[in-house]
Amino acid sequence: MADEQKKDGQKKDAQPKKPKAPKGDKGQAPVEAKAGPEAPRHAAKERPRLRARFEKEVSAALMKELELKNPMAVPRLNKIVVNMGVGEATQNAKLIDPAVNELGQIAGQKPVVTRAKKSIAAFKVREGMPIGAMVTLRGDRMYEFFDRLVSIVLPRVRDFRGVSTKSFDGRGNYTLGLHDQLIFPEIDYAKVDKLKGMNVTIVTTARSDDQARTLLKHLGMPFRA
Repeated sequence: MADEQKKDGQKKDAQPKKPKAPKGDKGQAPVEAKAGPEAPRHAAKERPRLRARFEKEVSAALMKELELKNPMAVPRLNKIVVNMGVGEATQNAKLIDPAVNELGQIAGQKPVVTRAKKSIAAFKVREGMPIGAMVTLRGDRMYEFFDRLVSIVLPRVRDFRGVSTKSFDGRGNYTLGLHDQLIFPEIDYAKVDKLKGMNVTIVTTARSDDQARTLLKHLGMPFRA
């Protein structure tokens, strides 16, 4: 019996022990690298064509035309604010939801609901009541929206002859009024229950209306002759 136990012990000792994986600084075994080719990295987002054109062509043209010596003084787009008013929402608050949805499709960004700042008894408006939707665009989305506005949306306006040159506010900002949302290709005509107008305010860094007009003209804004 003792001989058999001795033989069994010798067999167990003869089995090679598995080497332990080396531990890292924190006592954790390092993860083995997977075999095969390296996983491809996500490609960088392509810059909007209007932004690229501004940096390559428009900026230099503005410096020459406006006689500017500092490149940082060149006027440029700062932000675009799209505001859609829904006056009927004072009687039916459910009308805000379609407006928010449509404005989100147009701008590619989630809008915020605008509310009344004070009560007006004549219009049955109470303070804090939802009366519209608004979205503020900056960066690449701003350039993409402006590009679509001047190249696709405005030409779809019936009997379009250009936008007015008198809609500046005296500080280099331009406001454009649109009668309905159907001129945007993102809106499905069959799903629209009511036409909604909107204001598009283009805020620039220009120091005067003349500089802002020159900037927008170089970016493709079709001003009326």
